[in-house]
Amino acid sequence: MPLLNTPTFALQPAAERVALSTNYITNFDFLNQYLPDTYEKEFERYGNRTIASFLRMVGAEMPSNSDQIKWAEQGRLHIKYTSVGSAALVNANTAVFQINDAGVTSTAIREGQTVFIQVNATGQFNKAIVTAVSSPTGGPYQFTVAFYQSTGLVVAGTGLGNAQYTVFIYGSEFRKGTTGMVGSLEAEDVIFSNKPIILKDRYAVSGSDMAQIGWVEVTTENGATGYLWYLKSEHETRLRFEDYMETAMIEAVPAGAGSGAATAGALGSEGVFFAVESRGNVWGAGIPTSLADWDSIVQRLDKQGAIEENVVFCNRDLSFAIDGMLAGLNGASTIVGAPSYGASYGLFDNDVTMALNLGFSGFRRGYDFYKSDWKYLNDPTMRGGLSAAAATATGTITGLLVPAGSTSVYDQIMGKNAKRPFLHVRYRATETEDRRYKTWITGSAGGAQTSDLDAMEVNFLSERCVCTLGANNFVLFRFG
Repeated sequence: MPLLNTPTFALQPAAERVALSTNYITNFDFLNQYLPDTYEKEFERYGNRTIASFLRMVGAEMPSNSDQIKWAEQGRLHIKYTSVGSAALVNANTAVFQINDAGVTSTAIREGQTVFIQVNATGQFNKAIVTAVSSPTGGPYQFTVAFYQSTGLVVAGTGLGNAQYTVFIYGSEFRKGTTGMVGSLEAEDVIFSNKPIILKDRYAVSGSDMAQIGWVEVTTENGATGYLWYLKSEHETRLRFEDYMETAMIEAVPAGAGSGAATAGALGSEGVFFAVESRGNVWGAGIPTSLADWDSIVQRLDKQGAIEENVVFCNRDLSFAIDGMLAGLNGASTIVGAPSYGASYGLFDNDVTMALNLGFSGFRRGYDFYKSDWKYLNDPTMRGGLSAAAATATGTITGLLVPAGSTSVYDQIMGKNAKRPFLHVRYRATETEDRRYKTWITGSAGGAQTSDLDAMEVNFLSERCVCTLGANNFVLFRFG
């Protein structure tokens, strides 16, 4: 039987990538025509997606073995009362004053001390010596003074129960041969406390899915690169949990008495925002845009701890506002009589071919202020994307001023004074149980043999709280 001519001769491959009639394939079928080209490397379209960094920059982590963290902060060294009333007549040589300030349970004013008395409405003042101190039964403290001025009381009192005068102590005076000061003053400490909360998360993958191996090349947010198998989602769960460990410390609030959360058994905790709003300084205009605005902030800090170096963590709007303010000041001298020059922006040899840097890393105005963008306030999935109307809505936070360094407090657990960062995290830990960041595997897949569940579960847990020491040195920037 003669040899058949079918199939015909084979295609002749070309030595180079040139389309010829002899190497052109026409018989496509669905198996190769629709076979997709795949990229094994994952494209990072959102860049670094984590928002945790704030507490790493400004705080520290320390162990604790208690359900409650307590610390004492110093009170003022000198005492001033701003709600003092009197019923004395104008030009009176002596007068009785009553302390009406809220929360006063004892008085620092003692017989023989000299006091400065100022009228709140007009600024007029007297100087006097205290001749008697008394506390009526069930009533506020009262003290009697004799004025040094021969003209007596400058403005008549409107009633003992009013808030007409401000009084502070500036010294004392005693006659020869008299006894010493009556009584003593105890150091005024303010006790604060916070409690840790338990955070949990979990990632699960079935045993069947683990048998389908698929590799994806990734570059992770923590800097690692390489190939991940089915645990890619576990890795993202871990990163998400680490973010929550920080954002919970920022946003946490204590559960109010009778609230739904309290009824459900949640106690809450004092986060950074709550602590600063409760006992710190709040800039209610949203964004300080002028040097005068910052001057008012500096004047407030003068009355608090006067910390030399501070870091302003801000959203994009506040960052641009600071840059714009400093650029405007840099464009011309604000000193009367001084010559005005064009923008220098740091270097005096600026050239038309140079890229002009319109951003500033900080400035000094009374104190040093360093500026840092806070990703948490810019991230669209967190506070950076609440809504368009929320950008200037009441309560919208635009930044936080944090004092740098550490402060000395009395640690109730240690029983002694200790240096602590203004912001730091306390986590539950003992010699046998460390709850700073626990992770463990359960199930019957992936090497785990703890139950009959046909899956592998990766569990995450942390128990922690944040301690905001010296909240009076912080400034929260928000609207309203």
